[in-house]
Amino acid sequence: MAKSTIYAGLEIGTSKICVVVGEAKRDGTIKILGVGTAPSRGVRKGEIVDFTKVQTCLNDALVRAEEPSDVMVRTVFLGVTGGHVESQNSRGTWRLPDGQTEITEDDVEEAKEIARNVAISQDNVFLHSVTRQYIVDGQEGVRHPIGREGRLLEADYHIIHGVRGRIQNAVKCVREAPLEVEDVVFTAIAAAQVVLNRDAKAQGSLMIDIGGGTADFVLYEDGMIAASGCVPLGGEHISQDIAMALQVPYQRAEDIKITEGSCIYDDVPSDEMMRIEDDNGFVLGEIERAFLNEVIYLRTREILEQVRKRCQRHIGRLAAGVYLTGGTSLLKGIDVVARDVFGMKVTRAGSAPVSGVTATFENPQFSAPIGLIRYAQILDQEKPFMSPLKRLGRRMADLLTTAV
Repeated sequence: MAKSTIYAGLEIGTSKICVVVGEAKRDGTIKILGVGTAPSRGVRKGEIVDFTKVQTCLNDALVRAEEPSDVMVRTVFLGVTGGHVESQNSRGTWRLPDGQTEITEDDVEEAKEIARNVAISQDNVFLHSVTRQYIVDGQEGVRHPIGREGRLLEADYHIIHGVRGRIQNAVKCVREAPLEVEDVVFTAIAAAQVVLNRDAKAQGSLMIDIGGGTADFVLYEDGMIAASGCVPLGGEHISQDIAMALQVPYQRAEDIKITEGSCIYDDVPSDEMMRIEDDNGFVLGEIERAFLNEVIYLRTREILEQVRKRCQRHIGRLAAGVYLTGGTSLLKGIDVVARDVFGMKVTRAGSAPVSGVTATFENPQFSAPIGLIRYAQILDQEKPFMSPLKRLGRRMADLLTTAV
């Protein structure tokens, strides 16, 4: 690996499109060179519905990232999300050939392929096959089985997959920008690389990245991914509820949510009123502040309860608790609601400290795009230990077969 490598991460979100340019150094540190954002148009619940609008916004974000970084971006690591993203754990069992007692790389690949041979919809494509652990002759928790003595090898994997057409649409839109897609990454996997440290993963933790249109999550037990997925609800749904309840335009509802709103309503005095104004400052009327907060609370709780439902069997084993990130995690009182829903410690977190001219972007809104840089760095570090064909090349070829 070179002394440093420059990567670009791209997140096409429901609320914003973000491009991050970062320099990954050999010592494991990351320096952010440039961050470009643009309001997102043409995206619904994390999925592209209008190519032209998205490409216009993407070009704006790209220019804003390239200027401070002095880097012309040609390839990106693309973050994807959407309610179609699903996951499951799978185990592949491989018995070594007679006369062989030492596990080789070929044996590991065989066990992995068996683990990947799971029943998913014919419309879906694999996004990630994340190694959880290997089991050698019944011994669990083996991380590096190659070279070990054994007869029976089991590969335990966490498999994430999504609808092929929807992922292809995102790739095609970016390629027409024109940019090459280096890899496609589920945004929760990316965000977890900078939100959760090794101890949090080892102790057991659940990270929820709540954006405008989705709440992506990934759960770790004993340092291994145990569950992941996406709830197609986010901050925009809260704003829509406010707009309907107060009979105001959506953008005004968004402003009210950010500046006036809170998830806590039961301790607000019933006679505390707030004025509702239009964009010109004209007073439309007054409402009880507790009513506004209750509207926000109900949708926020629904989002968190849907995540809990999908992680129910693992909830009792999360000693490090819940980590909230993403733009909607900035909502006042959301940590209080989360503690009530999950019954455990809740931390609101941004990305891990990074250096560079855009260090001010170390906040929850940028966890996923900065995480894409970290993901790229980890992938590059692992390359020497991968098979010559590389799983990345195989998966991208699989994904793009009919995307052109």
